[in-house]
Amino acid sequence: MEHYRTRPAQQWDGQDIVPYGVRRPGRAPLPTQGRGAGRGPRAAPAAPARPAARRAPLVPRALRALRAMPNPRLTGLGTGLFCASAMLVLGYLDRLLFGASLTVYGVLFVPVCALTALWVRRGDLLTAPVVVPIGFAVGLTTVAESGAGGVGARLMGLVTGLATEAGWLYGGTLVAGAGVLVRRIRLLRRRRTAAARRRTATGAASVS
Repeated sequence: MEHYRTRPAQQWDGQDIVPYGVRRPGRAPLPTQGRGAGRGPRAAPAAPARPAARRAPLVPRALRALRAMPNPRLTGLGTGLFCASAMLVLGYLDRLLFGASLTVYGVLFVPVCALTALWVRRGDLLTAPVVVPIGFAVGLTTVAESGAGGVGARLMGLVTGLATEAGWLYGGTLVAGAGVLVRRIRLLRRRRTAAARRRTATGAASVS
């Protein structure tokens, strides 16, 4: 029976030639060959792009702008003085810039009515729809046609202006009345809510 001899490891220039796949003692293992072998560290995935900031809606921005405005509380007399003086100033500006245009004067009258209803104090809410027609008539003297001059001509121009611009007068008065009505409803709701809370608190205290 023949005995197979183990062949000694081959040498090449003083170095052992080891068959492929056989690890030499004291050597680090060969890197595994596969997908991504020999490559550097993987780059971190890019962060998702943040959606562009949306613009605030128009209505909340308008409400914030209104809240940032001055919020005085005028008495009945102060409301009348404010409306009359504002229309006088606007009438002079209309005469200077637009040649005493009654249409421009009527357009400017509407926001003055809204501010009058907004700035009058709670106890004098009903005075706002009363004073705005007076303010309209006072300011109309600056843009009404006076003809050849004199008191009679100015009075006739004022009456003519009131007749021709009655739509703006009624519209501004309606705006003031609507603003006062909304504020009145909100005031009544707050009073009812406060009364209901007081009754609830009193009932809870009596039960305890």
